Amino acid sequence: MTQATYFGSDLVCTLVAFFAAWYFRFEVAVLPSAFVKSHLPEFDRYLALLPFIILLWPVVFYFHGLYQVRRGRSRVDEALNVLVATLLATVLLSVVITWWRPEYQQPDGTNGPFTYSRSFLALFAALDLFLVIGGRSIIRNLLSRLRRSGHNLRRILVVGAGSLGKEVTRKIRHHEELGFQVVGFLDDDPGKAQASFVDVPVLGTLSDIGDILIEQNVDQVLITLPLDAHKKTLRVLEAVARECVEVKLVPDILQFATLRATMEDLDGTPVINLSQVPLQGWHSMVKRGMDILMAAAALLLLLPFLPLVALLIWLEDHGPIFYKQERMGLDGRPFMIWKLRSMRVNAESSTGPVWAVKDDPRRTLFGSFLRRWSLDELPQLWNVLKGEMSIVGPRPERPAFVSEFKNRMPQYMHRHRVKAGITGWAQVHGWRGNTSIKKRLQYDLYYIENWSLKLDVKILWMTVRHGLKINAY
Repeated sequence: MTQATYFGSDLVCTLVAFFAAWYFRFEVAVLPSAFVKSHLPEFDRYLALLPFIILLWPVVFYFHGLYQVRRGRSRVDEALNVLVATLLATVLLSVVITWWRPEYQQPDGTNGPFTYSRSFLALFAALDLFLVIGGRSIIRNLLSRLRRSGHNLRRILVVGAGSLGKEVTRKIRHHEELGFQVVGFLDDDPGKAQASFVDVPVLGTLSDIGDILIEQNVDQVLITLPLDAHKKTLRVLEAVARECVEVKLVPDILQFATLRATMEDLDGTPVINLSQVPLQGWHSMVKRGMDILMAAAALLLLLPFLPLVALLIWLEDHGPIFYKQERMGLDGRPFMIWKLRSMRVNAESSTGPVWAVKDDPRRTLFGSFLRRWSLDELPQLWNVLKGEMSIVGPRPERPAFVSEFKNRMPQYMHRHRVKAGITGWAQVHGWRGNTSIKKRLQYDLYYIENWSLKLDVKILWMTVRHGLKINAY
């Protein structure tokens, strides 16, 4: 039913896009046209393309997996698949009309092969992409509401009521929009018999799985047994194979993973990557493009004010305007970070690398103002343009501090799986400067694992709205 809904929506949106493209191209003429109003191409010529479109579009969409209903698929992933499928279908349609060119009486009265408007095809593809994604978004929202109200649910049986099974169950119950309902646990531990975890009952032992699959009308089995229960896992797989039930295995290695785990393929052998981050491929390119645009625009806006700021810094002690310092960035590679100087010259000559503190006596008068409002960080826009940093990301630390922190907290080096940033999730929540390293790490890892453009925009908005003066030592 869901597949048919998506199919019908895509087809209707494509037909609407076709007629809208004709209207905007020839009736409204939003683009320059070689045709005058009295010599517009016959609409019947374009209607002849509809059979090709009605046949071609669903086939291309199908082979791009757009009619395989996956409840956990992200909107971005679906939109990208729609984009690729629409472009491919448009290219194939262009090939068809290149070879199929019926005779046509041209405005000068002569006969010649009819040529379809390339502008029409471009408008059609753009409108189709916009409408199909919009239609699918509406369907997703409606399905989410239905599932939240208890309809269109898939019943799940969790094998294993240990810490992993409980964690998976919590996440399933937290995302009601996916339409999953955990009907119960199975576990061989006598102490868990008749018990309930996460408001989900233990229905029996692993040997009862055959009967419970039928009694509970189970659609999907999640195996969450520990690594040392290999033989039990094989017996469960053998029992489930006798029923038409979807089976998924959740490996008990998540305790070792601090970032997103993904499945990879090595010549047919499945390999689990425990250090996958969402900032790769297309996402990385989009984020880099956003960094370049924002950094360039900010530098242009700030350029008129920099001479005044530089003069105020120089007048106080006649020292240098800028200050550079080694920091650790992506993949642990060092780079030189740039700042407006806020401390006295050679402030660390006698102490070595130390944390800045509140009312730090090493600061200049104007430097205190710069640090209070994080204005000393503005030259790092140049680091962003060079590709050493990003606008949003974990703040880079000095190598001496990194050596100390990574020995205290083994997960600390995961911060370096992405580019360092001028502002970040930890900073907008007040964890900046001489504050809890553990808390900053917690917020940084959350950002890395849950990165999205939406989260970046939220961080930028919080930065602009609240500033970074909180705990800015």
